[in-house]
Amino acid sequence: MFKYFPTNYVWNLSVDLAIEMGARIGEIEEMCAPLQEAAKQPDAAGTRAFRETWSQMADKLCGLAEEDESRGRLISAGDKYGRAATYYLTAERLQAHGAPGRFELYKRVIDTFNRGIKLAGENCERIEIPYGDAHISGLYVRADGVDGPAPILVQVNGLDSTKEMKYRVGLPQWLARRGVSSLVIDQPGTGEALRLHGMPAVFDSERWASKVVDWLETRADVDAKRIGLEGVSLGGYYCPRAVAFEPRFACGVVWGANHDWRDVQKKRLAKEGSFPVPHYWEHVRWVWGAKDQEDFMRIAENVHLDGVLDRIRVPFLVTHGQKDSQIPLHWAERTYEQLVNSPKRELKVFTEREGGVQHSSFDNSANAGAWIADWVAETLGGRTAS
Repeated sequence: MFKYFPTNYVWNLSVDLAIEMGARIGEIEEMCAPLQEAAKQPDAAGTRAFRETWSQMADKLCGLAEEDESRGRLISAGDKYGRAATYYLTAERLQAHGAPGRFELYKRVIDTFNRGIKLAGENCERIEIPYGDAHISGLYVRADGVDGPAPILVQVNGLDSTKEMKYRVGLPQWLARRGVSSLVIDQPGTGEALRLHGMPAVFDSERWASKVVDWLETRADVDAKRIGLEGVSLGGYYCPRAVAFEPRFACGVVWGANHDWRDVQKKRLAKEGSFPVPHYWEHVRWVWGAKDQEDFMRIAENVHLDGVLDRIRVPFLVTHGQKDSQIPLHWAERTYEQLVNSPKRELKVFTEREGGVQHSSFDNSANAGAWIADWVAETLGGRTAS
């Protein structure tokens, strides 16, 4: 794990995630060098300082991108907007719920990201799936070199990630090369669903996952018999739960298991384990729509997989980092052990040898992500060679 700030795990996690999303080390240095003292401050003061330097870099990149546009250099402009969106997003993720300007900053993330993928000509299409009184937004990436309906992997967030983060880390691109399409969504409790439509998370993830499958079944470029589901971090709970209760999924993958999130919350109250974001308890209450801490802990009692996984009768991959400092490895082992009716269950622990030992491999996603992409391609009928 790259530790720019020796005493601040949450900020190091954010920097590492930005690097995995394509941040440049020179820009990282320019943004982080002024923050050494701020990293030691309480959350509110520190995150304001973090936002300032990261937003300044993003603003500068947008200015450079506008110059590129004026010269007709649209690919270069798109690349710069893409990195700017990553920096805005990294700053937004660290802010407290309701922090002044957070909503406007998030809107800047979306606008800048969308402009970037359009100008760069990326294989990425924004889609919207009707859900309740609003919609679930997603990023659709088509498989390369596939004539006719292709297999697809739906990919869902964790507690504090967004579809843009998951897209930039790279799994959709790795899958496309292997003949598998991707749909990365902001499910309830994350991204646009939470920030723009006020949709809190729900423990019965099949509620929204089934709507996603319904939508995919209407597309001529999707093989409805080869729809898989992957979840990262808290998605390590959402994904198995959805696959258990939605039999149309052809396989499941967790990138960082999360078998018993209720237990994790009790441990965090006891100061055990690392937090993923500042203002943690305020953040989880916002995500789950809890009115207070007691209400949140009541909701969290439902967020576990015991008594659920024996319903899964499709191939399932459980992955975990050997040195995950947020979710102990034994929860990945518990998930694997309870997949008793899966015809092809596998537990892959990423070690120092291949990298990706931290939570959901945020410290080094390339080898871990390729391993997952290969398993998905093999399972859904893609390819693992050109």
